Amino acid sequence: MLNIFSELRIKNINIKNRIVLPPMVRFSMIEKDGFITNTLLEWYESVALNGVGMIIVEACCVSSDGKLRDNQLGIWSDSFNSGLKEVASKCKKHGCTTLIQIHHAGFLNNLNDIPEDKIDLILEDFIKAFRRAKLCGFDGIELHAAHGYLLSQLMSKLKNQRTDKYGGSLEKRMFFIEKLLMETKDIFDDNFILSCRIGGNEPTLLDGINNAKYLESLGVDIIHVSHGIPDPNFKSQAKIPIPKNFKFDWVIYMGCEIKKHLKIPVIGVRKITIESQASYLIENNLLDFVAVGRAMIGKPLWIKQALISYKLRKKDIDV
Repeated sequence: MLNIFSELRIKNINIKNRIVLPPMVRFSMIEKDGFITNTLLEWYESVALNGVGMIIVEACCVSSDGKLRDNQLGIWSDSFNSGLKEVASKCKKHGCTTLIQIHHAGFLNNLNDIPEDKIDLILEDFIKAFRRAKLCGFDGIELHAAHGYLLSQLMSKLKNQRTDKYGGSLEKRMFFIEKLLMETKDIFDDNFILSCRIGGNEPTLLDGINNAKYLESLGVDIIHVSHGIPDPNFKSQAKIPIPKNFKFDWVIYMGCEIKKHLKIPVIGVRKITIESQASYLIENNLLDFVAVGRAMIGKPLWIKQALISYKLRKKDIDV
């Protein structure tokens, strides 16, 4: 039976289980220069050593002026490569599929005032960052297109009112990503995969579904569903309507719904803390991967403890 310890193969990459460490920016472990620190390196290796199936290394910024905070990892020059290579090497040494998330914070309140040639230059920064990520030895890239950052803004019907090549129809709002993938298609061979983290509500779930389907058509290998820029008229804490009997968070719900419309694997994330929650989502084929974030920080041995919990539950079921 399918469970959280089942393998899943994407291209030539065999992911040993269905638990993902999502990209959480560890500000307390990073200096303002944006380089990998020994503390951060040791933390990633400890998570890999304890058995997680996939690590998505936290948001690495493509431009020095595109950071979400001063102490954020950088990938805007080759000087960052040696530290990033160490992360990829140490995590992969323990059999952990390791992606790196590529990011730009964007211009939330004035996207429509940014000159087209400025966005052209940021696109070039993304292209260079993708190529650095491949050189650093990662198994793939995750493109950060959620949480109201640049690519989320470009996708958003609420925030993107541009009248140039970067705004308008769905196809134009996706132009940045489509051009990026066209310019880097040579690096995505059978040993290098692409995930895209999107807002399931951009601003509605229907928009999230349509965005995910479009990304799948561009060749994205994994969709990672988080939150986007919500409809300001929706006042509930859950930024979309969800069924009253749904057992999990509204962001997990969006992942489950988006999965129904795709052929590629989907990662769900938010407020998953214990093995039985993750197992329910995988065993019922609601998601392909479950991201465990804060709980993994609090319990570095989460995977090993989850295996014990799973075996005990299975024994009770079998009896």
